[in-house]
This record gives sequence, C-alpha cells and structure tokens, in this order.
Amino acid sequence: MSTQMSLFEEVEVDLEKPEPRTTVRLGNRAVEIPLHKRRREAVQKLMAILDQLEGKDIHISTYGGSGNHFWLNNLKLGRLRVEKIPGDGKTPSVIVLWGSREASVRIFTNQLVNVREQEYQGFTLWLIDFWNGFGAHPIDPYRPVGYVSLHIARFKDRIL
Repeated sequence: MSTQMSLFEEVEVDLEKPEPRTTVRLGNRAVEIPLHKRRREAVQKLMAILDQLEGKDIHISTYGGSGNHFWLNNLKLGRLRVEKIPGDGKTPSVIVLWGSREASVRIFTNQLVNVREQEYQGFTLWLIDFWNGFGAHPIDPYRPVGYVSLHIARFKDRIL
C-alpha cells in the first residue's frame, strides 16, 4: 500500500496489525499483557530443546497444585519423537511427544508462557510453564486456573 508521507513523495508502507493483548484481571484492576508474544518466544525455546532431545529417553513429571487431581513423577518416554500440530500461523497449537509403545504426552501451547532450564549433577531439567490467569479471573475457564509446570528430565549417561 502506498501512502503520502510528505507533500512531494509517496512511500510504500507495510501495514501489519498489532498483536492483540490479553486482558488479565485481579480484583478490580485490569492489565493487558502480550501473551501471544510470550507464547511465541516460549514455543521457539521449547522446539529448540525438543529438537536436541529427539531420539533420546526423557522423563516427564508434573505437579498441578491443589487444582489438579493427579501428579505424574518420572514417566518415561523412550526414543522421543516430536509431532507438531499447526495452529495460528507460525506457532503450533499442540505439540505431541511420542515415546516407545505409542506412549504420548500432548502439550497445548495456548497458555504456554516460559521454558526454563536447570542443570543438576546427574540430570538436566526443563520446566515448561503454563499460566491461566488468577483464581477468581481465569483467562480460559475450561483449563486449570493458575500456574502449572510440566517437567522434562534427561538423565546424563554415567561412565563407570
């Protein structure tokens, strides 16, 4: 699209819509947070990690706090395969981690906010953080409220 920026010349302008911000409420206060940008950056970090873990054995754990009715601890996915189910443009909406014997874990990326890495002596732990607003005002009422983290552990090979 061309537009007139001055009296004497026209300039080509690329008009791109700004990303929508998510309104988050806490009591009577509201703030708009760029969750789409955070999600895109977190998915990029997660995909880089999953690319280097593909074909290896990993262990999945999660603890959802008082809002969940289950707790997973060191569930093994052997010979990891990663499948991306496309979503809105560039970022996948679902990432499926496949293990041996058709074991799988589905990660829905719509509330993904961060990916953190922690190094320990015998293993590396990646924390995949999801956030669905505050207890009284969730962003999506059909998902668990608050902050939940999925843990992916890769144990280091020991040489005896």
